[in-house]
Amino acid sequence: MNNPIKKIMIVGGGSAGWLTAGVIAAEHLVDPDNGLELVLVESPDVPTIGVGEGTWPSMRSTLKKIGVSETEFFRECDASFKQGSKFVDWLKPAGGAYYHPFSLPDGGNDFNLAEQWLAHRDQVNFSDAVCPIRFISDRNLAPKLITSPEYGGASNYGYHLDAGKFSNFLKKHCTEKLGVTYIQDHVIKINSAENGDIASISTKMNGDLVADLFIDCTGFASLLLGEHYQIPLNEERRVLFNDSALAVQIPYGETESPIQSCTVSTAQDCGWIWDIGLPTRRGIGHVFSSAHTSDEQVLKNLQDYLEPAIGKAAAEKIMPRKLTFNPGYRKVLWHKNCVGVGIAAGFIEPLEATALVLIELSAQMIAEQLPATRAVMDTVAKRFNQQFFDHWQRIIEFLKLHYVLSERRDTDYWRDHLADSTQPDGLRELLDLWRYHVPWKHDIRGDEMFPWASYQYVLYGMGFDTQISSVAKRAAAANSEKAGELFNANMKKTQSFINNLPTNRALLNKVREFGFQKI
Repeated sequence: MNNPIKKIMIVGGGSAGWLTAGVIAAEHLVDPDNGLELVLVESPDVPTIGVGEGTWPSMRSTLKKIGVSETEFFRECDASFKQGSKFVDWLKPAGGAYYHPFSLPDGGNDFNLAEQWLAHRDQVNFSDAVCPIRFISDRNLAPKLITSPEYGGASNYGYHLDAGKFSNFLKKHCTEKLGVTYIQDHVIKINSAENGDIASISTKMNGDLVADLFIDCTGFASLLLGEHYQIPLNEERRVLFNDSALAVQIPYGETESPIQSCTVSTAQDCGWIWDIGLPTRRGIGHVFSSAHTSDEQVLKNLQDYLEPAIGKAAAEKIMPRKLTFNPGYRKVLWHKNCVGVGIAAGFIEPLEATALVLIELSAQMIAEQLPATRAVMDTVAKRFNQQFFDHWQRIIEFLKLHYVLSERRDTDYWRDHLADSTQPDGLRELLDLWRYHVPWKHDIRGDEMFPWASYQYVLYGMGFDTQISSVAKRAAAANSEKAGELFNANMKKTQSFINNLPTNRALLNKVREFGFQKI
């Protein structure tokens, strides 16, 4: 029990495996002779899921930390910029759009600008009052200039990327630059130690591979946590109904077609459609609840969505890939000497693109709190489980928020989302609070994945009505001059961005030719 943790084995590749390998290797000296040995074992026959194409801005810090060049990342991963999400028809059918930007309102940590905005809600929508995102998105603008340093920008941003290319890019970086040992082989058996730990994994060509800590990145198969340890899912289908998706990739009509600045999520009668723009193609998929509709109806919805871009004949010939999943997360995420990361730990619908950021956070906590010995691993595991159970619940509540605010009543799917039995108690409590109190930083804990601004953007983008007290109105009035300055500053910044920022397509063309400044 007091033996040091000297060898970590990641089972499974893809974004989960290689991101985890990179983060741990960057945090610790990987040296099999004198320090930590890090091995990744990947089956040659398991394809990448390939639809996790949206990241949060946190990915910039992660890539920078593991020593990746942002220029090379863009060139090798068919990547583009993501500055937030655009939600179309979520409030009601043909109900317009609102934005959830990555950028916080300027000055929002000093003043609750949403409280100040309430008096002007009939003249300007909330995100326009505090953020340039709509004007950036409408013009397909980039968040920076070619003269900007790597990972720096005028506007906050994450990425859209090709998941398969991203995994291969990380694999090359981890093995060539960070000392990660790569074994391509089939795992045929998991072998237990006397204390119930995993002692080794048996492989087809390399025999038994021993390690002190095993990280399960085997996706939906969950070979270690799910299959070996039989740890079941906390199923969340009662709250989030979606369990399937039809996904397709389409080319642009022209090579210089505009590239979107946001992920576009368009509500449908029994789900929603994602639309992600990469430099060479668009990734589009329809997420849906199999209990509320049929594959045939979803295919028709997807074809109707694609028809304006590729024409009726081409839309009718698409052959989308179907994905099915059981929405939820493992009842235990770190069990004995095995921890699950990525889909092996859990999966829910990709609204708000939480899959990759959960991988980042998991890898970061494992790296930063890596147990020195097996004796302290159970304590670290307990802390890890508590932290990520909380993350999962907050994500589920935040995603459900999008549905319960909708005025759509056109199908059972949308009506069922409004039933009390499908809503988490924590979310109902917050909504009761926010009917009379504008959410702000004191309502959201510091370790929350979604900041206070995210709740404001979704609540007021969806037309939520907050009736603040007369006392709060007087307090807001006292800060009205400062708030006015911040609103005016946002308008000036918006105009500056419109005048000076290049389009995504123009900047990405320059990145391929010149690259960003090194830092």
